[in-house]
Amino acid sequence: MTRAGFNAHDEELKILKTVERPSVIRAIAEAREHGDLSENAEYHSAREKQSFIEGRIKELEGVLSLAEVIDPSKLSGAIKFGATVTLVDEDNEEEKTYQIVGETEADIEAGKLNIRSPLARALIGKDEGDSVEVRTPGGQRSYEVVTIRYL
Repeated sequence: MTRAGFNAHDEELKILKTVERPSVIRAIAEAREHGDLSENAEYHSAREKQSFIEGRIKELEGVLSLAEVIDPSKLSGAIKFGATVTLVDEDNEEEKTYQIVGETEADIEAGKLNIRSPLARALIGKDEGDSVEVRTPGGQRSYEVVTIRYL
């Protein structure tokens, strides 16, 4: 996991524990004051939210306890975890930039590519100027590696 990914998960965990958890506990207490719990939609909604929050807290604690933080700025050379790679689609000349990150911090819309994705696996070990063939749901794609940076 990158340092930025670790910090984002850690921040989310702090917010869940210090803001969200106490808020939902208050909401449950207020809903209980309204009487019959079997027909109290506010109570059931708050309990559902509490269940989600507690599950997410456990998930984040597990991820953070097992995380190995890698600092990409200390790396160089061929593409590996943490690399920020600029690619050109050889079919339509469209340029895209991705950072190869761990599963839990992946977000394709933000340019964070899951290390286990077909594209990331195809890129590992490649250098600038190399071509990469990737089978995607939309068919076979070819990319050329334009730049590799470690930020």
